[in-house]
Amino acid sequence: MEAARPSGTFVVVGGGIAGVTCAEQLAINFPAEDILLVTASPVIKAVTNFKQDLASLCSPGYPGTHSIDQAGLKLKRFTCLCFLSAGIKAVSKVLEEFDVEEQPSTMLENRFPNIKVIGSGVKQLKSEEHSILTEDGREYGYKKLCLCAGAKPKLICEGNPYVLGIRDTDSAQATDSAFLKACENLEFQKKLTKARRIMIVGNGGIALELVYEIEGCEVIWAIKDKAIGNTFFDAGAAEFLTSKLMSEKSEAKTAHKRTIYTVEEAKKDTRTKSEANYVGSALGPDWHGGLALKGTKEFSHSIHIEDRCEVKKIYLQEEFKIMKKKSLAFPKDHHKSVTVDTELWPVYVELTNGKIYGCDFLVSATGVTPNIHPFLRGNNFDLEEDGGLRVDEQMRTSLPDIYAAGDICTACWQPSPVWQQMRLWTQARQMGCYAAKCMTAASMGHPIDMDFSFELFAHVTKFFNYKVVLLGKYNAQGLGSDHELMLRCTRGQEYVKVVMQNGRMMGAVLIGETDLEETFENLILNQMDLSSYGEDLLDPNIDIEDYFD
Repeated sequence: MEAARPSGTFVVVGGGIAGVTCAEQLAINFPAEDILLVTASPVIKAVTNFKQDLASLCSPGYPGTHSIDQAGLKLKRFTCLCFLSAGIKAVSKVLEEFDVEEQPSTMLENRFPNIKVIGSGVKQLKSEEHSILTEDGREYGYKKLCLCAGAKPKLICEGNPYVLGIRDTDSAQATDSAFLKACENLEFQKKLTKARRIMIVGNGGIALELVYEIEGCEVIWAIKDKAIGNTFFDAGAAEFLTSKLMSEKSEAKTAHKRTIYTVEEAKKDTRTKSEANYVGSALGPDWHGGLALKGTKEFSHSIHIEDRCEVKKIYLQEEFKIMKKKSLAFPKDHHKSVTVDTELWPVYVELTNGKIYGCDFLVSATGVTPNIHPFLRGNNFDLEEDGGLRVDEQMRTSLPDIYAAGDICTACWQPSPVWQQMRLWTQARQMGCYAAKCMTAASMGHPIDMDFSFELFAHVTKFFNYKVVLLGKYNAQGLGSDHELMLRCTRGQEYVKVVMQNGRMMGAVLIGETDLEETFENLILNQMDLSSYGEDLLDPNIDIEDYFD
C-alpha cells in the first residue's frame, strides 16, 4: 500500500447531488481547509441554473438563517450561501427549482481550490482510525466524514442482460453495472433506438417520466397498483394524467368542479395512504432532457398499462420456445380481444396476472435501496428498517464524527407534522447542505437549529409536461381517516387537491400552472383555521391571495 496522502479535515464520499452540495458548502465555510470529495464516477453532479436574486433569503428575518455570535459569523448567512453557490431558483420559502448538470470533477476543483476530488471508490471505512481506504489502495484520514453514496436500483433480476436498472443520469446513459458487464457498455438510448417494444416495470417517478418521454416503440407498463403514480398521486390525479399520457390531442376545457368529501365517503374513488414513509427515487430534474428516447417506429406514443400485477418470471427466447408458451400481441384496441403474438422477441416477461409479453428489453424502475454496503465491514452503524443509515437531527450517524446525507440515510428525528422523507433530488440537496452546516457548527463548537427546509415537505417537478407541486401531507400520509379532501379539476389544464384536518390545511397536490403554491405553503406552515372559508379556498373566480395579504 502506498503512503497515505495528506488527510482532509473534511471528507465527503459521493459525487451526487448531496455529496457535491455538502463539499461546496464546506469549502465556502472553510476556505483554508482541505475538503476531499471521494467518488468513483469520472463526473460529478452540479446544481446549476441560478435564475433570480435571492438576497431576500439572506436577510436576518429569514427563518433559515442563524446568528450565532461574532466568532461564528461564517454561519450567519449560511443558508444564503447554500442557495447562491448551488444556483437555485427559489419558488417560495421552501420550494425550489434547479437543474442538475454532469460536469468533469476538474470543474468543481476549479471553482473551489480547496476541494480535491479523489477519483476512486471506497473499499473500506475504518471508523475507529478515522480513515477510509479507497479502491486504488490509498488511505485518507478525516476529522469529520459525510457519507453521501446515494442508493442503487432494485433490479427485478440480477445479471440478466435484458433487464436494465434506471437510477439516474449515469444509469440512464450507461445502465447499471450488471448490465454494463453483460452488454459491453451499450448505452440505454442506443439500445432504445433499435427497440420495437419495451416493458417498464414500476410506478415511481422514473417510470412516470420514461413512459411519457419514450417515443417510437411500443411500451407495456406493468404496475402493481390500481392507478399510475401511486407514490405521488391519488386515483383522481392519476386519471387526470392518464388522459394526457394516452392522447396528445388537444382537449376542450371543461367547467371547474369543486368537490369536498371525506375519506369515508370516497373509499372507491380515492386511495388514502395512512403510512408516513413513501420512498421515491432521487433523480435529477429533467434528467431525460439530453437523451434520445426514441425507438424504431415513427409513431409517437403507443402505451398499454397492465395494472395490479408484478413480474412473475422472465424467459430468454430459447427457453421460451422450448417451453412452447404463448405470448400476447400488443393490445391495439381495448374493445377487441387480445391476440397471440407471432413475432419473436429476445426476452419474454410473464406477469402475475397470467399474461406474457415479448419485448426487446425490460426496464426495472421498482425503487432503490441505500448504498450502505461499502461502509459496513468492521463498523457498527445503526440501520433503519429501509436499510438506510440512521441519522439524528444534526445528520449524525451512530458513529463519532460520521455524518450522512441524501439517499443513503434515513431521518430518525421527530419530524414536523407536515414533513416526511422521500428519496428525491430536492431532499438530497437540502440534506447535503444541512449536513455541511451541522459539520461546520460542530467543528466550531456552536449549537445549531434544525434547518427550515425540514419544516414542510415541498417538491416541485414535472410529469407528462405538467408542473407538479407536492406540499406537506399531500396524500394524507399518517393522518388517519379524520381528514377531508377538497378538489378542483379542469380537464387538460389543472388538478388541485387540498388535504384538510380540523379546519387546517395539511397538504396539497397542484398539477398545472395553478399559481397557488406559495399561498398554500404559507397556509400549511401557519396552520390557520380555514373552516370559515369553505369551498372558497378553491373557487377559481376568487383570488385567494386577497384573503391572506
